[in-house]
Amino acid sequence: MRAILALEDGSVWEGDGFGACNTTVGEVCFNTSMTGYQEILTDPSYHGQIVTMTCPHIGNYGVNALDVESWRPHVAGFAVREVSPVVSNWRAEEALPDYLERHGIPGIQGIDTRSLTRKLRVRGAMNGVLSTEGLSREEAIERARAFPGLVGADYAKEVTHAEGFRWDEEDAKSADFRIATGAGETGDPRTLRHPLPPADIPIIAYDYGIKYNILRRLRQHGFRVEVVRADASAEEVLRRKPAGVFLSNGPGDPAAVGYAIKAVAELAKAGLPIFGICLGHQILSLAMGGTTFKLKFGHRGANQPVKDLDQEVVEITAQNHGFAVDAASLPADVRVNRINLNDQTVEGIRHRTKPLFSVQYHPEASPGPHDSTPLFAEFRRMIEARP
Repeated sequence: MRAILALEDGSVWEGDGFGACNTTVGEVCFNTSMTGYQEILTDPSYHGQIVTMTCPHIGNYGVNALDVESWRPHVAGFAVREVSPVVSNWRAEEALPDYLERHGIPGIQGIDTRSLTRKLRVRGAMNGVLSTEGLSREEAIERARAFPGLVGADYAKEVTHAEGFRWDEEDAKSADFRIATGAGETGDPRTLRHPLPPADIPIIAYDYGIKYNILRRLRQHGFRVEVVRADASAEEVLRRKPAGVFLSNGPGDPAAVGYAIKAVAELAKAGLPIFGICLGHQILSLAMGGTTFKLKFGHRGANQPVKDLDQEVVEITAQNHGFAVDAASLPADVRVNRINLNDQTVEGIRHRTKPLFSVQYHPEASPGPHDSTPLFAEFRRMIEARP
């Protein structure tokens, strides 16, 4: 199956198709992670994007139902150097091409992903078309140029769950994996888990495109989580009397979700402790009077260095975002407490007097790194310290 990937600047890569026989449009970006392609595919923050992996060999450990981050894959398309012809892992349930085909997502392999990544680093993320339906070069370029892009796009409403829900009320999905110990321990190793603490703190989690591992981490830290839609009002949240509010990751332009900015501003005024990550971080910043801007090619990968200015330590973090907060736009009562060491952009903020903080990266990172996992415990301590 012939495949073509075309960018709005007229650049074209031709290769072999895999996955679905389909044509898709989106913003073309790259991810530098060495592992975790299944988590990347199912991350709602990639809605509307064609993802290129810089790691050249993808698909070798297959796909399984336990490692998904959402109810379906959300990428528009997938570009790789080579898809492994062999799946070899004891947890694998399906091959990557079959998984993408089942969900209607086209992929392209056999292209020089180094040249594509270099193009995106120099020119910035660009709109593109990926087709496995025999589209001509000229038509592909024309369609790429017709795509409106992510600026001004509200994708949170497209990926949020149709209805709110309570997360893992039976404690069947949240416990962390553990390794079998002792010769007498029996059972399927895929089901071995660490015990969970009591769920004694009720919180609301806004679903702007929330990842399942965020919900698992919150439960592992003793939170009883009720998830609400992206467009839930502050009044609706306050009526549930939560001890705190979590703001999730998500796709699109943060400035376009005015309803979320309004709700978070009202919740902050009400004095509720709030913790946000990724899109949630940007929404909290906007709710406090800041502004955001689009990055040249974004931060996407599991190797982003972030400096904690309070502790004077560096965390290696997982990130996936194309917009950032303008530090100069933040009011005097909000301070920047984390920065990206590659480009000095804002990676974390904290209110000087109110229980509000957020980070741009993913402390719940699955498969990792896990340097920032303690932020969930910090959120708990913030709630417990509230009078």
